[in-house]
Parts: sequence; C-alpha cells; structure tokens
Amino acid sequence: MSTEADTRAFYVDPRLDTPGWKSLPARVYREFYFTDGRKQAGGQRGKRKFVDYLLAYNNKKIGIIEAKKETDHVTKGLEQAKAYAEALSVKFVYSTNGKEIYEFNMQTGRGEIIHTFPEPKDLYDRTFGEENDLRDRLLSVPFDRSAGYGPRYYQENAIDAALEAIAKGKQRILLTLATGTGKTYIAFQIVWKLYNAKWNRRGDDRRPRVLYLADRNILIGSQTMRDFNPLEEHYTKVDGAEIRKRGGVIPTNANIFFAIYQGIIGNTSKPYYLDYPKDFFDLVIVDECHRGSAKDESQWREVLNYFSEAVHLGLTATPKRKDNVDTYEYFGKPEYTYSLKEGINDGFLTPFKVKRISTTLDEYRYTSDDEVLAGEVEKEVYEKSDFNTNIHIRQREDYLVRIMLDNIDQKEKTIVFCANQNHALLVRDLIDKYKTSGDPNYCVRVTSDEGEIGDQNLRDFQDNEKTIPTILTTSQKLSTGVDARNVRNIVLMRPVNSMIEFKQIIGRGTRIYEGKDFFTIIDFYGNVKHFSDPEWDGDPEADIQIRDTKPEDKGDNTGLKRPRDPGTIDIVDEPLKEKLAIRLSDGKERKIQHMVETLYFDKEGNPVSAQQFLENLFGALPDFFKDEERLRMLWSNPATRARLLRELSLRGFDADKLKSMQKLIDAENSDIYDVLRYVAFAKETLTREFRAGHINSKFFGELSEDEEGFVRFVLNKYEQTGVDELSEQNLANLLHIKYGSSHDAVKRLRSVNNIRRRFLELQEKLYEVSK
Repeated sequence: MSTEADTRAFYVDPRLDTPGWKSLPARVYREFYFTDGRKQAGGQRGKRKFVDYLLAYNNKKIGIIEAKKETDHVTKGLEQAKAYAEALSVKFVYSTNGKEIYEFNMQTGRGEIIHTFPEPKDLYDRTFGEENDLRDRLLSVPFDRSAGYGPRYYQENAIDAALEAIAKGKQRILLTLATGTGKTYIAFQIVWKLYNAKWNRRGDDRRPRVLYLADRNILIGSQTMRDFNPLEEHYTKVDGAEIRKRGGVIPTNANIFFAIYQGIIGNTSKPYYLDYPKDFFDLVIVDECHRGSAKDESQWREVLNYFSEAVHLGLTATPKRKDNVDTYEYFGKPEYTYSLKEGINDGFLTPFKVKRISTTLDEYRYTSDDEVLAGEVEKEVYEKSDFNTNIHIRQREDYLVRIMLDNIDQKEKTIVFCANQNHALLVRDLIDKYKTSGDPNYCVRVTSDEGEIGDQNLRDFQDNEKTIPTILTTSQKLSTGVDARNVRNIVLMRPVNSMIEFKQIIGRGTRIYEGKDFFTIIDFYGNVKHFSDPEWDGDPEADIQIRDTKPEDKGDNTGLKRPRDPGTIDIVDEPLKEKLAIRLSDGKERKIQHMVETLYFDKEGNPVSAQQFLENLFGALPDFFKDEERLRMLWSNPATRARLLRELSLRGFDADKLKSMQKLIDAENSDIYDVLRYVAFAKETLTREFRAGHINSKFFGELSEDEEGFVRFVLNKYEQTGVDELSEQNLANLLHIKYGSSHDAVKRLRSVNNIRRRFLELQEKLYEVSK
C-alpha cells in the first residue's frame, strides 16, 4: 500500500535529483520545520509546522512541495500547502501524488497540472518577474550564523522584504513585528547583507554607512550590541561622551553609528548631527519608530529630514491605529508584519491571562469624616483616572499592593507600572512593607531618577540567573525595550493611555523562557478594554508621549525639550498644583473590599472561557469520566484515584501538568479533583479548607473520640499538603506521625480494618462537599 513516504522516495526525490537542484545556489530542504509549536504546560509543545520540501535559490525561498500518497487526488494537500506558503512568503506551491504534479501560483491564484518540477533559476525568475541585479546581489549574501543559528522563518521574511524594497529604490520602509520576535536581530542581518554586498546609495565601491537611531539608552544597550557583535570592529556610538573623548569632533571612521535621538541632538546650541554631511549616511534605521520619530512637529523628525537622502527603515511592533497613524503615513504600508497572535501560535511567544481587579474605592467622594492632608477638594467625584495624578489616598494604594501580592507568586519576576515616579516610589515602599522576602533588594524602583543604580538593578533583573531583584516598580521607562524573558506578571496600577501602549506593555511578558507556560496581567484600572479591538492582531508596542522630567515643562509632550539626562526619559512627575491628599476615616478604610475576575484570551485576542484557554494550553482531557458523579466516585477511593492519575499521566496529564493547571486557574489551595471538575464540567473550585470544614456533621457524630481525633488529624494534613496525604501508601506514615507506631494506633482505633474503613469513609464524605 502506497504512503506519502513512498511518494517522496520513488517520485519526488528522483525528479529533484537533477544537476539544477543538486548544485548551489539551489537548495532543497526536506521536512523543513519552521515553527516551534505552540507552548503548552509543563514544557510541552504543540505540533510543529513543516513542509515536505522547501525549494530555495540564491538564499531565497521560492517553492514548497506537498507530497501525498499515490492513491490520493493530486490536490489533496493543496490547502495546507497554501497556508504554509503564505506564512513562508513563497509564491509557488506544488502538490503531488507522484503520478501528477499540480502547480499553484499564490500571486495569481491560478493552478494547473504540469509534467515536471521547474529548474531553480527559472522558478527564481518567475518568482520576481523582473531582473534586478542589486536584489540578486543582496540576496546572494548568506545570513550571518556565527552565533550558531540563523533567522527564524518570519525573520527571514522580514529581512528579504526590506532588501527587496531597497533594491526597488524605496526610501521609506517599515517592518512591523511583535515585541520579543527579534527586531534588532532582523536589523543586524539586513545591515550584514548590505555591508557584505557593498551597497550604498551612490553605487560607489564602498561599504554602507548606517545610523541606528533609538529613543532610549536601553535600546542601544547590551542586547543591541550583542546582536551586532559580528560587526563590532565597524561600529561606534554618537553621543556627548564619545564626542568629548574625540576633542569635540564627531566620529566618522566607522560604518555603523548607534545613537539615541537626544544624544545625537546633544545639549549644545548646535546639534551634533549637523556636523555630518547630509548625504553621509546611506541607511537610517529607526528603532521603535512609533515613539515620535515620524511626528511632523518633533525635533527627532528633524534628524530624519536632515538625512533625507538616506533610506529610512522603521522598526515597530504596533499595528496602524489612530494613536500612531503619523508613523504609517511617514513610512507607508509595512513591507512585512508578524503579530503577537502568530508568535503565540507558532510557539515563539508566551500566552497570557488577565486578572481584572475592582475595589469599592475605585471612585472617591469626599465626606467630612475624612481628613484633607494637602490640597483642596475640587470635584464631587474623583474617578480611577484621578488617583495618583489629582488625588492621593495612601490607604487605597496600601490595599491595592496587598491585593497584588496575594494574587502573584512572590518568587516570580514582576513589573509594576505606576502613575509616575513618586507613585512608583510609594508602591515600592508598600511592597517592602508586606512582602514575604527578607532580601533588602527584593523590590526596587527603576525610573530615570534612579540613574545608574536603577540601570544596574534593571540589568540584574534581566539576568535570568539572578532572582533578586524580583519586583520592579516603574512608570514609563520599562514599557518598551526591556528584554527580561522570565517576567511572569505585569501589574497595571495606572490607566493605560491607548490600545497601542497597552499592547506595548504586554510585550514585556511575552518572551519565551524555560518553564514559563503563560504570564499574568493584573489590571486594577480596567485597561482590559483595550482588547476590544476589531482589528486586533496582537502587536504589543506603544506610542507613549515622551516628556521632560522637569515639572515646569509639564505641558510639553512633543519631545522638543532637551532632557535633563539623555536616554533615561520618564513621565513627568508632579504638576505645579498641589495634589489633593486624603486620609480616610477608620470606618471607611475598614470597609474597602475588592473583586477579582480572571479573563482568558485566545491567540486571536478574543476572550474565551477558562476551559477553552486550558484546552488550548494543555490539550483536551481524556474522556475517562462521562459526568461529575463518575469523577467523584473515581476520586473518592484512593485505589481508583491512583489508577485514574496513572491513566491521565499516560495520556500527557502528569502531576506537573495538573499542578500547572491548578496554578493557572488560581486553585493552588484546592484539590486536584476540583481542577478536573473545573476543566471538565466548569464547576466552581473549592479550597481544601472549605471541603474539610464542611463535611456532614453526622459523620463525626458516628465516630468515637479517638476516631474523630485521627480523622481530624488527617484532614489537617490534607489542608496543608493536598490529596497526596490521602493515598493508601501514606496511611502508615500518618499513623506513625500521629501515634508513634502502627501497634499503638491499633490499640487506640480498635483494628487495622477499622482504621482503613474510617480512612475511606472520610474521603467519601470529603468529596461529597459542594456549595
């Protein structure tokens, strides 16, 4: 009986075993895997995507072949192949059963039966449809693989798209890729190819000169330099320190020049960049280009205007929205886009959930029993957006911090976004008040005011080998450009100004890290509304207004002011007007309450039930129990429970995965039984304490004093540790702890059979408990 492997071995391989496909620059990749598989719990992965054959020529992907068994219709695999071709940016798709070959053109949407696979050069020429010597020269340069790896498929798509645009003579190019997908690495590979192809705007016989612009020092830091390390001998920085070191002369003896906007403008009367000839640079790369560089009124735009003869390549992670429409008007339609939902689905980014928290003090009305500590009451009602900007109530912030600490694992790395620098200071102090850790550096503030100490704390936080600091409080500084892969919680203790900014902040948690199955957004300000985006594509970066840190400049958000400390820009702290400060009356403070609602989102950014989210992350539970009663019966007996757990483990739901599910639905204090009940039948989880405390009193009334003492001892161990205490293997251990020996236990509890009977009865009653 024929198989797909037979088709490949007997039909496809011989037809590709020709001089054209066997010699460079042609390449044939068999079983080409191009995704990692969606992340699942316990370090597991979903199915990876691959094509049977990937055809390439001159380092450019030009075709894919999907092979089906001989008895299948020739186009049976076409739809899947088309989907993969779209992802891989491949124009030609071939579906074959060995006897026939069907060619489909993704660009024209037409297909036809052909007799043999085309020769590589012919297929390459048909891919582009026109000759372009520069394009061919750029593509022919191999990717740099000195780090031991090459670009992922979407990175290669973005690189090729940018190079093809340059070859066509485009001067403004935009690439839009989600945070955590390697935009800096993409920029490096583009520069690598341009450098080695000796491309420049004039067509001279020289290497290009590239200006890499960012708006913060953190974006021209270790990560950027590491990505560009293969070109280390050919780059330099452009800032005041470097120019002063050179006796006031700008650096020119390099090919790649890194600068932040504020650094290349400088603090002198004449901006540094004006010392360069207007045609000095061939390429200007604008990192995080949504952050003001394209605004007509911005001084940063003046840098781009001055070097207008260069090609401008913009890198952003924000889809086009009203908040950043000027960026897209400047650069035009993206040459390539790769979104958060694609990154999550491919397994290159981490899924997330949201805890939306509301309190009874989300708005404030002044009453005479409250004490005014500063300022004046000017409004009848102060809303959420007023807190920590127009009004300050320390007791409210104290309460929010306690809620936050209760809703995170305090050993996990967490970033807390606050209203301003002073608020970040307060939140840090309150975390220090209530944290379980005794380390003095457990929580630190990272804002522009902290200077080098804050930068060092950030570097330590980013170091995945270090656990301290564990929590950072900030206002704006960490909303972009922070590559901290092990961040597990993003806490929003302020309103987020826009959907773009919201997506950007989410990007702080999306990076992949070993053992990180998902991350959590804790939202105190209803920012989850930003998910209600009819055009949602998940690209998490933002257009944040940058302002000088000087209070007197509070009305300026255009970027025209020269900052006090270039490269460490943060949100303006306090307005000149004294903020209203209130101390709540004792009775009002004690009445503050809150509600936590956990929300889940699929890879499309649509809200889904917890059951759907769990199934996406873990897979479907095996059908071992048809209803809740059957599950209860199996679980109530330690022997059948052990068999059920073994069967679940064999089907991929081992103890670690069940514990991960327990954590994901915030049920660490519940029984695994409640987790299964929740996932399978959407039943509310009960804590172990609740179960133990609500056993029918009639059961205890039937016990002797010694029997009740033993049963309550077992229940106490169960509450502390969990269902493992109730296994048959653990019974002897429980008796030894309680009575010192099995012999003494039998003397108190009459017989071994009686002990076992009460042990089993207890479990029946325990799992009968419900609300």
